[in-house]
Amino acid sequence: MHTVVRHPLINHRVTLMRDQTTPPKLFRELVGEITEFLAFEALRDLNMRDVDVVTPVAKARGALVNEHVVLVPILRAGMGMMNAMLHVLPYAKVGVLGMQRNEATAEPMAYYAKVPPAKGGELAIVVDPMLATGGSACDAVAQLKSLGYKRIKFLNLISAPEGIAKFEREHPEVPVFTAVKDERLNSHFYIVPGLGDAGDRIFGTL
Repeated sequence: MHTVVRHPLINHRVTLMRDQTTPPKLFRELVGEITEFLAFEALRDLNMRDVDVVTPVAKARGALVNEHVVLVPILRAGMGMMNAMLHVLPYAKVGVLGMQRNEATAEPMAYYAKVPPAKGGELAIVVDPMLATGGSACDAVAQLKSLGYKRIKFLNLISAPEGIAKFEREHPEVPVFTAVKDERLNSHFYIVPGLGDAGDRIFGTL
């Protein structure tokens, strides 16, 4: 169950982000801006509670978010999306999952986990810029399920068809929101045309 969030302003930023000459500072800004667009779409169904508020003119009926949200970036590239997510959801809790790709097999290797256990009803939002093979995203969601999370969403910037297919096989009930669905994976398991290694480009470690 995936949604490609289509918008001219997203397309504009993705084009700039793909450009190999885009410097890390601008790349990080583009990642954050696209993340906020994705968040607005993904969070349309947040639970709300009605409240009364007094304006300088009159009394009005309003609504406030009534959710406990846990943001879960997949280290390290997912951290590049966190400022934007916290700008949208400033009162969210944050857990982290460390995954490192085995470059020979493209399989994820977990090396760190610090996520608050679910107490019931929380919404967990996993963020990672790339959905390539789908291994890291699938393992991250499986870990959250083992901690008791029943409401989970996954936000990413660029997806490969292979990653989407794997994710939908293993976690068909978890919605995926992405900015772009690209063509394929190459022999090195990189997304084509993609944008290279998102973590290296975010942190300037090319």
